[in-house]
Amino acid sequence: MSTYAILSFMAAAAIFIAFINSKISRVQTTIAITASSLLLSLLIVIAGQYQAIPLKAMAEQILTDIHFDTFLLKGVLGFLLFAGGIGVKLPSFSDQKWEITTLVIGGLLVSVLLIGSGIWGVFQLIGIPFDFLYCLLFGALISPTDPIAVLAIVKKLQAPTRITTQIEGESLFNDGVGIVIFVTLFTLAFGDNNPTVGGTIALFLQEAVGGVLYGLVLGYLFHRLICATNDHSMELLLTLAIPSAGYVLADMLHVSGPLAMVVSGIMIGNWTRFIGFSKESEDHLDHFWELVDEFLNSLLFLLIGVSLLQISFHKEDWIIMAAVVPIVLLARFISVKMCYLGFNRFRSYNPWAVRILSWGGLRGGLALAMAMAVPAGIMVVPEKNIDVRELILIMTYAVVVFSILVQGSTMTGMVDKANAAQDEMDTHQT
Repeated sequence: MSTYAILSFMAAAAIFIAFINSKISRVQTTIAITASSLLLSLLIVIAGQYQAIPLKAMAEQILTDIHFDTFLLKGVLGFLLFAGGIGVKLPSFSDQKWEITTLVIGGLLVSVLLIGSGIWGVFQLIGIPFDFLYCLLFGALISPTDPIAVLAIVKKLQAPTRITTQIEGESLFNDGVGIVIFVTLFTLAFGDNNPTVGGTIALFLQEAVGGVLYGLVLGYLFHRLICATNDHSMELLLTLAIPSAGYVLADMLHVSGPLAMVVSGIMIGNWTRFIGFSKESEDHLDHFWELVDEFLNSLLFLLIGVSLLQISFHKEDWIIMAAVVPIVLLARFISVKMCYLGFNRFRSYNPWAVRILSWGGLRGGLALAMAMAVPAGIMVVPEKNIDVRELILIMTYAVVVFSILVQGSTMTGMVDKANAAQDEMDTHQT
């Protein structure tokens, strides 16, 4: 079966699950799809124990053929981030620019160091010789909040405006910055050349600054092209070229494609929208990209669930999985709290802001795709065939599943309390 056929059937399955969920449940669609695919994976694993039908081997082969990490990092990620950028309302972001910048840079770096140190301590306690650089690599891939999960779950809960803007803006930008940090550490850990401080800084600047500059150029180029036509179909078709060919070209230029997609999406959504599109295209722009976003999200969250089949579990893995979730949550809370200690010196915020940003900092398929990109074969427990990739993958999967199913499904009550507190704050100010 071809990769296209596999993805077509999976997309149809995701849409079918979403349809059933809309009829019998009020669970958020992405949560329902992930839970259903996890249940399906468990049933396949159980069936595989009896060897009656080789379902597990067949499913593993299908997932291998898809190459989940390549499918996301080199493919649909550009579309999802561009769609997120188009939905950004720049005036709201301008009001929160310093908060978002601090969370993206300061909060992210603090989180990477805290998670890396915490995980390294756990490995030392259980006697697994796991290099500190690998721990930092895990911290880099799991620290960024996933814009795909955040925009799919948290944004739709209608939290107070400032909180929504912060968590949305942070997820869009720290995603790109997080990938740059991950690529830098990945090169240090698995590259052929001996790392130097200058080379590491140059690589980071090339990816991050280069990605932003490339996004500005790409956004301006397509702004001019869209302004040059009055054909509303062509105007929408031109936007498709940005996250497709534009994203691939970013990879060829060795600059950050994710950052470029966010920047160009913001430009098209806040500049071209008002002076380049015809009235008909302007009305259809959001609906068109929301549809693309919903379709790709459904497929992605289904793949997250069935990716369970690619993971082999050992006794040590279960110990690490139990430890990693609280470590990541604590690091997220500390990093957000430290940022807010500075924020509170200049303006007042909703009392639930730190808790919502901490608990609502969801992780999703992006972290899982980066974990799958780690090369196999670097053994840490040779007698049990446990390598670096397996440990990073099981830690990532534990955090992602907990994030989507537990954190994502328990946000509503917290948001309701934040909205009530915001109403009270607004009443006192008037």
